[in-house]
Amino acid sequence: MTAVELELRRVYGAYPTGVTAVAGLVARRPVGIAASSFVPVSLEPPLVSVCVAHTSTTWPVLRDLPRIGISVLGAHQEDVGRRLGARGGDRFAGVAWRSGREGCVLIEGAAAWFDCTIEQQFRSGDHDIVVFRV
Repeated sequence: MTAVELELRRVYGAYPTGVTAVAGLVARRPVGIAASSFVPVSLEPPLVSVCVAHTSTTWPVLRDLPRIGISVLGAHQEDVGRRLGARGGDRFAGVAWRSGREGCVLIEGAAAWFDCTIEQQFRSGDHDIVVFRV
């Protein structure tokens, strides 16, 4: 990473934002990622979005699912966000979750839940912007 990229990463990381869990069932097991770029997009139709890094090895598995759950994590769930943001290991070990319609995964105790389908996906820089229909 260049010095400019490192500085941008530091500045971007200082921006206060919420963290979401983006998850679904794969072979009856929860699979998910943490996303801090959650944005409500539209009320009609109901749309939300997150950004996913091209380097994610989990997103290619999730994007083909019929439904994906987005859980807005509360301050008391910082450990869940860190676990879901980690590379490798069982990200759902010790995490209370439930499955919704058609296999979306929702984190228990979250501030809000969205049961979604992918509406659109746009390549933008080193991430994809993924728009979900709630």
